[in-house]
Formats: sequence, C-alpha cells, structure tokens
Amino acid sequence: MIVVGLTGSIGMGKSNAARVLRFLGVPVYDADAEVHRIYAPGGAAVEPIARAFPGAVRDGAVDRVRLSEMLRADPAAVPRLERIVHPLVRRIQERFLRSLRLRRAPIAVLDIPLLFETGGEKRCDAVIVVSAPAYIQRQRVLRRPGMSAAKLDLLLGRQTPDAEKRRRADFVVHTNRGYRETLLALRRILAKLQGANRPRQRKIHRSRGAGEK
Repeated sequence: MIVVGLTGSIGMGKSNAARVLRFLGVPVYDADAEVHRIYAPGGAAVEPIARAFPGAVRDGAVDRVRLSEMLRADPAAVPRLERIVHPLVRRIQERFLRSLRLRRAPIAVLDIPLLFETGGEKRCDAVIVVSAPAYIQRQRVLRRPGMSAAKLDLLLGRQTPDAEKRRRADFVVHTNRGYRETLLALRRILAKLQGANRPRQRKIHRSRGAGEK
C-alpha cells in the first residue's frame, strides 16, 4: 500500500484537497478531526491535559480557546502539549493504516498539518503539499471567526515555512487556481503514484508535470 502525506500551512487549502481525494475514492486520515475527538468528553487527551494545563478542561472537554490562550501566553508549553497529543493520534493513525492494509487498499492519505514538523514524512512514500500565494493565505485565514493577524503570525511561526514545505514535497498542488484545477492535479498525482513500480521507496518519482513542483 502506498502511504501519502498531505500537508500545507494554515489557509493553503488542505481541507479542500482532502475532500477532493475522498471524492476520488481515496481513504484519508484526518489528524485534526482525531484531535477534536480526543479533546471531546471522554476523549483520551482530556485527563492528561487537565493535569498538565489546569483550567484548560471545562465540562469534561478540552476548551480549545482557553488552551490556545495558555499556549500564546507561554509558548514554551507547546512541547508539553505535543508530548500528550502526538502519541495518541499516532496510535489512531497506525490503526487506520493497519485496517487498510488488511483490506489491501492500494493507497492511503495521511492529512497531517504538522507533517514535516513532527517527522511524519518519514512514514510516507510520497508527500503532497498544498500551497497558495501568501496574500491569499492571509485573506482566507483572517476571514475565520476569532482569527486576528497576531494569532495568524503566531501560528505561522510554529509551522515550517511554505517555501520549505514546497522544497521538500514530492508534489505541490496550487489551490488558488480553482476547484477544477485542484481536482485534475490530484487525479494526475494519484495516477502517477499508483503506477509507480516501487511503492515503498520515498521519492519514487522525479519527472515533473501539471500539479507537481
């Protein structure tokens, strides 16, 4: 089975790309959705976060707004949160891949915002990065409720820069060109990946075309 990482900085169109991949019939693991689940009442992260971040849990669930405020006030606490969350979502991810291997699925996508930041690309056969011009990225993100320029800058400061992600990617999809172009680019990438002769080797292709770097 070919394991593909899907990543991109905030506001670059990764969620839309994941929806397109599902439309094309590809199973997609959504790291953000899993984090929401383990933060919800009864979720595996609730108790350890309550111990590590007193006041971040309300009504039996992690208050993401309050937790975000704590991290902005104390950026050094981010690794403490990562030590709680990353192992939990990694186990969920491993179950996802194991079930697909048992079903002999030809390809699976791991939608992980911090793929490069966590070393997740090492577990992938290829990586797709979604990208858009910085001014479009800022327009998209600043339209979100509760978002501010300061908060956006803080989030971007924790992420690998877009240029570096594109440099390290196997494929780059430019999401500012419209839904149809995103669909066509991802369809071409899937065809190329599924036609590769050595699916378990990183950097399994080097030719460039539409939808690639």
